[in-house]
Amino acid sequence: MDIIDLEAEERKKIKALLIGAPNSDISELSGLVDTLGYEVARSLILNRMEQNPVYGFGKGKAEEIVSLSKELEADIIIFDFELSPRKQRNWEKLAKIPVIDRQEVILRIFAQRAQTKEAVLQVQLAQLEYARPRLAHSYGDMARQRGGNFGSKGSGETQLELDTRKIREKIQQLKKELEQVVRDRETQRKRRERIPLPCCALAGYTNAGKSSLLNALTGADVFVEDKLFATLDPTTRKLQLKSSIRTSESEKGFGANILLTDTVGFISNLPHSLVNAFKSTLEEAQRANLILLVLDASDENAEFQYTTVVKVLEEIGAEKTPRITVLNKIDKIAENPALLAKISLLFPAAVKISAKTHEGFEELSERICDELLGEELSYIIPLDKQALLNEARKTGIIIEENWLDDGVHVKIKGGELKKNPRLSALLNPYSDPPMVSQEKSQGFKKKFGSDW
Repeated sequence: MDIIDLEAEERKKIKALLIGAPNSDISELSGLVDTLGYEVARSLILNRMEQNPVYGFGKGKAEEIVSLSKELEADIIIFDFELSPRKQRNWEKLAKIPVIDRQEVILRIFAQRAQTKEAVLQVQLAQLEYARPRLAHSYGDMARQRGGNFGSKGSGETQLELDTRKIREKIQQLKKELEQVVRDRETQRKRRERIPLPCCALAGYTNAGKSSLLNALTGADVFVEDKLFATLDPTTRKLQLKSSIRTSESEKGFGANILLTDTVGFISNLPHSLVNAFKSTLEEAQRANLILLVLDASDENAEFQYTTVVKVLEEIGAEKTPRITVLNKIDKIAENPALLAKISLLFPAAVKISAKTHEGFEELSERICDELLGEELSYIIPLDKQALLNEARKTGIIIEENWLDDGVHVKIKGGELKKNPRLSALLNPYSDPPMVSQEKSQGFKKKFGSDW
């Protein structure tokens, strides 16, 4: 074989035969396989499933699938449903080629995409926990012995037992390393919490455009690709919510600051091993003050994707967190009134935006302000109390500021102020209209000092 043939062989994609359950949509598995870099040779939907312990259905159908894989010259058979370790071994013995299920496809994609230390550790842990009960399919003869001596007690350990023990020890090691990474993340989170900025998490189906939205809103440079699970690592950036505010000093608008976090994308039937492994990453959504549930408006399965995301949020304990549904990629259906009407009917309260054209960003900013920062409160801060004004500015809760003869007239989002009782108490004496009596005002000054 010459060099050209070798290069062609290296560039040749792995051909996969996809098998779906009865009445299932196999398009998502096709997308996963494409993301993995494989070529779909053909997709086959089964007519019925049987409770067969050997293959999951009759041997005749199994032999038919194997025959089809040979006819297509497929390199691998991939099932869109879970295969038990025993059935996987039986299939590989029959087909003489690798046979995997949807869960292993997702694991392989995650292994390709993992970049940071945390993501690599999480993926390795999920892979080992998935592989441990499937070790046996790597061995043809389970009787191979290691470590036994004539006349000693027992015959030693089999290779399978040795490898199982190694995996168990590696799992324990990875869990310890992950615990340290989680502690480091907690330290970073506490540092962020020193500046009391509300946190908003982007959650949604994979490839809904969350990372593109983060980049468009904050100017971040998060990796974006039109494939499933393009990014696995959470990224947090500061976002200034813009508002058309005029001040006596400047005509430039400004608004409240929040932290915006991009999280790992969700998918239907996300393996529990991955949910558990990425628990620390998904906690970003759990701990958020607000969740932006991002959907691809141009996807006909948007309703199904919404249901899937909500289900995962329930699994991680974030079902009670306030959320705003965001229909992204609205520019793709601008010339499709039927689909636009359908998606509007399904999600009447959703904000329609485009991360590409920035359409709808102003409305999204206003909705985030309303949800995160609550009712609007007014204060007149004396001109000699600039230290108090500066403190309020640092928290990012001022949404309007006007310098007049009788003082600085400011408007503040009260919902966020409630989280800072000290600042709230200091501002109370200057509320407009007054909130407290003079006696209470003197009490605040006595408690917190009069230097403000």
